[in-house]
Amino acid sequence: MDNRLHFMIEAIKLSEHGMNNNDGGPFGCVVVKDGKIVGKGWNRVTGTNDPTAHAEVVAIRDACKTLGSFQLDGCEIYTSCEPCPMCMGAIYWARPDRVFYANTRQDAANIGFDDSMIYEELTLPLHQRKITIESLGREDALKIFKDWESKQDKTEY
Repeated sequence: MDNRLHFMIEAIKLSEHGMNNNDGGPFGCVVVKDGKIVGKGWNRVTGTNDPTAHAEVVAIRDACKTLGSFQLDGCEIYTSCEPCPMCMGAIYWARPDRVFYANTRQDAANIGFDDSMIYEELTLPLHQRKITIESLGREDALKIFKDWESKQDKTEY
C-alpha cells in the first residue's frame, strides 16, 4: 500500500474512533514527519465543549508537542476531510509542507457540517458581518506592539 494512503487510512480510523466515542463529528487527522506519525487528532468538540477542538487543530497541537516546535516544517498533514476555514488558518500558521484530505467540504455539508457561511463572511467588510466586530483600545494596544518591535530577546515566527 502507498504510504500516503496508509496515513490517510489512519486519519479515517481516527475519525471513526472519535465518532464512536461521541467526542464530536466524524473527522480525524494525522501529522507525519520523515515517514512517521508524530501527531494524531480527532474531533473533540462535544466531548470537551471546545469549538476549536477540530481534528486538525488537535493533531497539530499533538505534533508540535512531540516535535518540541511551534512549526511543522518537513511535515505532511493527512485529514479525513477538507479542512474548514479555522483549521486552514491553523495549518498555515503551522507551516507543513503538504496537506492531503479525503472527503470534500461539500461531502461535509451534505451531512450537516456546512462551513459556507464562514467562507462567505470572511469575504465581507467587517461592518457587514453577522457578528459585530469593532475596534476598541487601539492606542493602548499599539504600545505593546511597539514594545514587541524593539524587544531584543523575542522568538520570531
